[in-house]
Amino acid sequence: MNNRYLPEGELIRDYENREYLSSLRSLERAYEKRKILESFALLCDGDFNLHFDLCGITGIMPREEAVRTRPGEPVKDIAILTRVGKPVCFQIAGFREGPDGEPVAILSRRSAQEECYREYVSLLTRGDVIPAAVTHLECFGAFADIGCGIVSLLSIDSISVSRISHPRVRFSPGDRIPVVVKSIDPEGRIFVSQRELYGTWEENAALFTPGETVTGVVRSIESYGVFVELTPNLAGLAEPREGVVIDRSVAVYVKSIIPEKMKVKLIIIDAGREPVDGENDRNDPAYRRPPRYFTDPKRVFHIDVWRYSPAACPRVIETSFA
Repeated sequence: MNNRYLPEGELIRDYENREYLSSLRSLERAYEKRKILESFALLCDGDFNLHFDLCGITGIMPREEAVRTRPGEPVKDIAILTRVGKPVCFQIAGFREGPDGEPVAILSRRSAQEECYREYVSLLTRGDVIPAAVTHLECFGAFADIGCGIVSLLSIDSISVSRISHPRVRFSPGDRIPVVVKSIDPEGRIFVSQRELYGTWEENAALFTPGETVTGVVRSIESYGVFVELTPNLAGLAEPREGVVIDRSVAVYVKSIIPEKMKVKLIIIDAGREPVDGENDRNDPAYRRPPRYFTDPKRVFHIDVWRYSPAACPRVIETSFA
C-alpha cells in the first residue's frame, strides 16, 4: 500500500514540505499542485481562526476550513483549539492581501482531509494494516489519526487479548502505531484494532518455558486467582495472593503451559510493592513495556484471517476480515 496520506506530524520534517514552505513562490507552486503540507499552528484567535508562520509569510486557516465534518455536523471549537502548538496539515486555498499589503496564505485543513478521505480512507477494506498516531485516550479506547487528522477509534477490547484497565497502560498521545482496519460503518467511519498484530497464543507462549521465573503485570484480581500479563496477547492465572496491585509488575514462576487448554499456570514469587508518595505507575519498570509485533506492519499490508487459538485447542478464537 503506497500511502502518502500519513498521520499529522509525519510531514513536518520532510524535505519537500520544508521546500514548499520556504518562499512565496514555493507556496504558489504548492497551491498550483494542490500539495498537502504541514506546519505548526501558532495561535487560535477569538474567531477560531488558526494562524501560522510559513517562513515569514502569514498563513490563516478560517474556522470553517479547520476540520472536515460529515453533512450536518457542526465544527466543534475544541477540535480547533487543540490544534494549537501541533503540526497541522493543509492545502493552500488561495492568497489575499494583508493590512499592510503583505501576502497572506489562506489554508484549508478541510480540503486536505477531504482529499485524504476520497483517495485513501474510503478505499480501505477490513484487514488492511495501516499506520496511525494516537491522538487522545479515553477509558473506552484510544483515538488514532489514520491520515491527515482523520480520527478512528481503537476500542479497549481491540487493543490486545490481555485485558487492560485503561488504554494509557499501552499508549501515550503522539505514539506512532500500526493498526488493522476492523470495520467500516455505513457513514464511512473507520474502526481499527491492534490485537491481531501482537501474535497468536502459540507464538507468545513460545517465548516462555516451564520452570523459569519472569516478570509480568497484574491485570485482574479475581476471587479464584490473579491474571498476570506476560505479553499483550498472553496472560496466565496465578493463585490468589495478598499485596498484588492491578497494573503493577510481579515476578512469576511459570508452572505449566497447556496449549490444548490455552492456559498458562503461574505462581507469584514476588508481589512487588506499593508506590510511595509522589510516585506513579510510570516508575514501574513493567509499565508500558515496548510491544513486540509478530506481524511486521512494514511488510504485511493486509490480513484475511487471524487465528489466535492453537490448533490443539477445541476452542477457536479468530478474527475474519473477509
